[in-house]
Amino acid sequence: MSSAVDLGFEKLLEFVRDARGFDYTGYRRPTLMRRFEKRMQAVGSPDWDAYHQYLESHPDEFVELFNVILINVTGFFRDEETWTVVATEVIPKLLEEHESIRVWSAGCASGEEPYTISMLFAEALGERDYKKRVKIYATDVDEGALAEAREAVYSSRQLADVPEALRERYFLPANDGFAFRGDLRRTVIFGRNDLHKDPPISRVDLLVSRNTLMYFGSDLQERILANYYFALNRGGFLVVGKAEALQKGRQLFKPYNLKRRIFQRDGAAEPAFHVPSRPPKGIEEPGADLGDAAFEHAPVAQLVIDPDNRVVAVNQVARALFDLKLRDIGRPLQDLELSYRPVDIRSLIDETRRNLRSSVAKDIAWESPKGTARWFDVSVTPLAGTGERLAGVSVSFVDATIHRALERQLEHARRELQTAYEELQSTVEELETTNEELQSTNEELETTNEELQSTNEELETMNEELQSTNEELETMNDELRERTDETLRANWFLTSVLSSIQQAVVVVDDELRVIGWSSQATDLFGLRDDEAEGQHLLNIDVGLPVAVLREPVRRTLAGVDDAPVAVEGHNRRGQPVHYTVAFAPLAGRDPERPAGVILLLTAERTD
Repeated sequence: MSSAVDLGFEKLLEFVRDARGFDYTGYRRPTLMRRFEKRMQAVGSPDWDAYHQYLESHPDEFVELFNVILINVTGFFRDEETWTVVATEVIPKLLEEHESIRVWSAGCASGEEPYTISMLFAEALGERDYKKRVKIYATDVDEGALAEAREAVYSSRQLADVPEALRERYFLPANDGFAFRGDLRRTVIFGRNDLHKDPPISRVDLLVSRNTLMYFGSDLQERILANYYFALNRGGFLVVGKAEALQKGRQLFKPYNLKRRIFQRDGAAEPAFHVPSRPPKGIEEPGADLGDAAFEHAPVAQLVIDPDNRVVAVNQVARALFDLKLRDIGRPLQDLELSYRPVDIRSLIDETRRNLRSSVAKDIAWESPKGTARWFDVSVTPLAGTGERLAGVSVSFVDATIHRALERQLEHARRELQTAYEELQSTVEELETTNEELQSTNEELETTNEELQSTNEELETMNEELQSTNEELETMNDELRERTDETLRANWFLTSVLSSIQQAVVVVDDELRVIGWSSQATDLFGLRDDEAEGQHLLNIDVGLPVAVLREPVRRTLAGVDDAPVAVEGHNRRGQPVHYTVAFAPLAGRDPERPAGVILLLTAERTD
C-alpha cells in the first residue's frame, strides 16, 4: 500500500473539519477513503475536488457522509467467549475490591454493549444491589446512534444472541420489537464523546472499547490509550476488540487475558507521559476578520455585554454550552437563563463597572442538561472605549473541571515517575550495552508485528462494513415489500369501492382531467378507464353534453356546494337517456382547497 499523501483528499478532510467540526485527519486513510468513495459513487462525483464542491452546494450530504463513516456495527454478547471471561473473572474481582463500580463503554453505537454489561452486573449482584453499586457511562460520537441507544428498542434479530433466560428477564414487548427494562435503563447514562478531542470519563473500574481503536491511526491510538490510562483506576480493566492487540499501550496496560483482549492498568508501569496535545495546524486565513474568527472559535465560552446590558456577541463554545442561539444576540441579559445560572452574572458585571477592574468567581458548580456536573471560573473583564468611557464587559467561562482533575492526576503521576526514575537510574547503565544489541532485533520484530496488526485491523474493518451494508440491504428489502403490499391493498380497495357503487363515477382533478373512471361508467358510455383517464373532461365524446358540467365543476372546486344537474343525452347504444349528475369535492392535502371533483351520474332511458 502506498504511503504517498493524497493532497486532494487531505484538503477535503480539512474542509469537512472546518465546515462541520468533525476531525477525521487521524483516521486510517485506506478505510476512510473507501467510505468517502462510497458516497462519491452515490452522488456521481468523479474525484475529491468534485465531491468537495458537491458538499458545498448540498449541505444535507454531510449527514449521509457521517453515517457512512461512523459504521455502528454492534450486537449483544458479541464474541461470546470474551463476555464469558468478563462475567466469570473480571466482574467478580471488581465486586470483591470495590463497593461502588464505574463502567465506561466507549464507542457504544446503538447501546447493545452497555446493556450487555448491565445484564452481567445485574446477574452477578441481583437487581437491587446492582442499582445501588454500579453506574455505567456509554458514549459515542454519533448522535443518531445515541438516540437509538436511549430508546433501547431492539428487533428479534438483534436479540438473537441474548440467552433466552436473560431475554425474558430484561426485555419487554414494545412497538415492533423488545425494549430493555426502564428501571435498569436508567442506570446507563448516554452522552456524546469524541475520543480524540473530548476529555475521558474519570475514575473508571471497567472500560470497554471494542472495535473502536482500529479506526484510528497510530498517533491517535496512542493519545486515546493515554486518555484510557488516566480514566481507569489502578488495577482497572480495559476490554478491546479481538483485532486490537494494543501495541501502542503495552507500556501502560498489562495483559490479563491476551487471547480475549482483556488488559489491566499496570500500576507498576512508568506513566512517563501526559495527555498528548494535537499538533497545531497552520493558520492559513489571515485577514481583517481574524479577530472575529479568534473570538468565535476561542476554546472558552465568552460573551460581550454592552453598557445597556444587552448581549452583543456570543462565541461558538458559549452557544453550545448554554444552548444560546444567534437570535439571542441583541436581547437583554436579564431575559436569558444564563444571567443567573450557573452564577448571578449581573452582580459581577455591576462590580466590574463600579471598580473598573476584572471580577472573578471561582469554582462555580453547574449541571449540564445531560446531568454532568462541571465547574467554571467566571471572569468579567471591562472593555475600554474612547476616553474614559466603558464600552462594555466581556464574560468568560473557563472550564476548571478537567484542570482540577489533571492537576491531581499529574501530581500523582509525577510522584510515581520520580520513584520509578530513581529506581531505574541504577540499572540503566548496566542495560545500555545489552539494549543496543537487542534494539535492532526488536525494531525488526515490531515492524513485522505492526504490519500484521494493521492488515488484521483492515480485514476486521472491511468485515464490519460488509455486515453493515448487508443489514442495510435487508432493511430496505423489508420496507419495499411492506410498501408493495400496502399499495396492492389500497388499489384493490379503491377498485372494490368504485365497482360497488351503482352509479357511474367519474373523478377529475383541479384541471378537469379524468383521474378515475368506474366500471359502471364504462358500461354506460362504452369507454374503458385506460381510454378515459388523462383526458380533459370537456374533450370526451360520450353522448353527454359535458359543456354544461363546466360551471358546476368549477364552483365545486371553489368550495361551493352545487345542486345536481339534469341533462339529456344518449348512452353508448345511441338510446336517449336522462342524466342526473351530482358533484362532490375530492379532499386533498389542503383542507381549504379541493384536489378535484367526484361526479356521480344516474341514467334513465326516456324512450
